[in-house]
Amino acid sequence: MAGLTPEGSQFDTRQYDAKMTELLTSDGQDFFTSYDEVYESFDSMGLQENLLRGIYAYGFEKPSAIQQRGIVPFCKGLDVIQQAQSGTGKTATFCSGILQQLDYGLVECQALVLAPTRELAQQIEKVMRALGDYLGVKVHACVGGTSVREDQRILSSGVHVVVGTPGRVFDMLRRKSLRPDYIKMFVLDEADEMLSRGFKDQIYDIFQLLPSKVQVGVFSATMPPEALEITRKFMNKPVRILVKRDELTLEGIKQFHVNVEKEEWKLETLCDLYETLAITQSVIFVNTRRKVDWLTDKMRSRDHTVSATHGDMDQNTRDIIMREFRSGSSRVLITTDLLARGIDVQQVSLVINYDLPTQPENYLHRIGRSGRFGRKGVAINFVTRDDERMLFDIQKFYNVVVEELPSNVADLL
Repeated sequence: MAGLTPEGSQFDTRQYDAKMTELLTSDGQDFFTSYDEVYESFDSMGLQENLLRGIYAYGFEKPSAIQQRGIVPFCKGLDVIQQAQSGTGKTATFCSGILQQLDYGLVECQALVLAPTRELAQQIEKVMRALGDYLGVKVHACVGGTSVREDQRILSSGVHVVVGTPGRVFDMLRRKSLRPDYIKMFVLDEADEMLSRGFKDQIYDIFQLLPSKVQVGVFSATMPPEALEITRKFMNKPVRILVKRDELTLEGIKQFHVNVEKEEWKLETLCDLYETLAITQSVIFVNTRRKVDWLTDKMRSRDHTVSATHGDMDQNTRDIIMREFRSGSSRVLITTDLLARGIDVQQVSLVINYDLPTQPENYLHRIGRSGRFGRKGVAINFVTRDDERMLFDIQKFYNVVVEELPSNVADLL
C-alpha cells in the first residue's frame, strides 16, 4: 500500500478505494468486466469426470465463494483477476482451471504458475498433483535452493505444468531447459506479494518469452496499484472476480486481543497461554527475524517446546522444521510474515500475533491460516499502548470487532 497513505497516518480506506477506482477506469473505459455467475456445486461447472474425482478425493465438498465464481471463467479461457483472502481456496481455483484445459496427450509444459516463495510454490504443486491425480498430470516445482541439473533432467523428461519462483523459472527459460512454445496458461499467485518482493522485472522478463496468445490469471488477496499496472500490460479484456472486502470478514475465525501494557510483559502473557497453545497447533507471528530467534530462546529456556522458522535459514532447515510441524511432532511454530503465505497446515487452529503486523493487509495472511475452508480458528493479538492505533486500523479495514480475550480460551479451541 506504499504511497497511498502518508507516513504514520492511519490506513485510509476511502483514499485506497478512490485510487483503485481511478486505476481501474482509465480513459473513462472500464478496464475490467466483472463476472458474476455463481455455481453452487462442483458438479454444475462442466468439469471433466476425472477432475471432479480429484476434487472430491481431496476433501472438497462445496465450492468456496471464490471457487463458485472463479473456476468457470478460467476454464473458458478468459483472462481473470481474482481477488480474495488467503485460505479461501484460490489455489484450488486456478489448479482446477488449469487441469481442466490441459491436453494430457501432449507432454509439454502448457501452464506456468509463479509464486513468491518456495514454500508456496511447493504447496501449489501438491494441490495440483492431488487434484489432478486421476488425470495423470505431471507437475514440477522449479524453485531456488534445489539442484539446477535435477530441474533440467525433470523438465527434459516432460511435464504438463511448472510451478515456481520467478528467479529459477527465468533461469530455466534462459537456459532453454523450459521451452515456452506450448505454454497457454500463465498464473501469478499472490501477485501483491510478488511485486512487493521486487520480482516485477523478472515477471516482465518471463512474460516476454511466452507465446503472445497466453491466457493470464492474476490471483491476489490485495490489489495494490503495482498489481493493477501489471494486469494492464499483460491482460486482454480480463474479467475481475472480487470476493469483496466486506465479505473478507474472516469468517469462522474468532479474534481477540489481550492488553499488555508494555512490550516486556508479552513474554509472561505468552507463557501463561502456553498450555493452551500446545493442546492444538499454533503459529506465533513476530515482526523480525531477530525476534524469532530471541523469542525461541526465551521460550526454550523456560522448557517450552517450540519450533522456529524465518527467511535467514537455509531452505533445507526450513523444510525440515515445516515437516516436523506438519506432522505434529512440534506443536508451536514461531515465524515472521515472510512465511505466512506458505504455511498451509490443516491443524492450525490458533494464531497469536505476538507483534501486530505493520500493515493491515498482512493481518489477513496471518490469521487466514487458521480455520481454513470453514474450520473454526482463533486469533489472539497482543496489544501494547503503541499498538492501539494499528488494532483500530485493522478493525476498520476488515470491518470486524476484535474483543478482549475471555478467560476460558481453551474452551474456544
